[in-house]
Amino acid sequence: MKIAALDIGGTSIKSGIWTGGMAEEVREHDTNARNGGAYVMERAKEILHGYRGFDAIGISTAGQVNSEDGFIRYANENIPGYTGMKVREILEQEFHVPVAVENDVNAAAIGEGRFGAGKDAEDFLCITYGTGVGGAVVIGKEIYRGACFSAGEFGAILLHPEDRRDGDPFSGCYEKYASTTALVARAKEWDPSLTNGRKIFERIGEPAVQQVVDCWIDEIVHGLVTLIHIFNPSCIVLGGGVMAQEYILKRVQEKTQERIMSSFRGVRLCQAVLGNQAGLLGAAYLGSQALEKRK
Repeated sequence: MKIAALDIGGTSIKSGIWTGGMAEEVREHDTNARNGGAYVMERAKEILHGYRGFDAIGISTAGQVNSEDGFIRYANENIPGYTGMKVREILEQEFHVPVAVENDVNAAAIGEGRFGAGKDAEDFLCITYGTGVGGAVVIGKEIYRGACFSAGEFGAILLHPEDRRDGDPFSGCYEKYASTTALVARAKEWDPSLTNGRKIFERIGEPAVQQVVDCWIDEIVHGLVTLIHIFNPSCIVLGGGVMAQEYILKRVQEKTQERIMSSFRGVRLCQAVLGNQAGLLGAAYLGSQALEKRK
């Protein structure tokens, strides 16, 4: 069994071949998302044609995905014209093999659940901190998708209703305060030269910078405390490059345990371990499942 996998993001498209272990022949290409959804699909076909002899395709992609029918329910303007794109239909017509399509965070959660940090947990949450905040709910090793395939939109947890603005569904929400984007914005208010996470963590030893980071960590913890008390998970897998910072993970673990009810303190907060292969591996696994169903 040979599965071709793509992980389509707003900046890059990662690709690889899966035969049951880690992804092989891994490549990365610019998405050029500003050219629109139709262009991205042509780009995906071009990349897949660079591989030979695969039996199925697994797609991890930005946007809200109807995974049952394989199309994009909603995508923001990071990929213009992507909403409504019939990804599975387009690729099945092109390659004549089964195709599975899933939201990128859900695919990453499946990857971590099958092969990574969540492999010993039947039920867990996966949260990624990057440009925004993404989430996934895993129950019995399967993604809980909700009534319209959009469960796990943790970035929309309302934390600061005083900042709510009409017309902006994410105003006052978790994503606006706990994302890496929010950290950089907060740091730049103090020092305009702190334009990215790398520069911030190079100066984490400075008390003023550490205070900025600690205030941001508090926002992360607010959301985690809420989710732990709602879901009572055994494990939460924390993804995103920022979680590779030992200081961040340790402080998040400490503060979260301090602020939840004692009866919930068995929860394990751990770093995602698959890095940029999580989405590829999750997509590949789903592609293998689509192949089994076709048989």
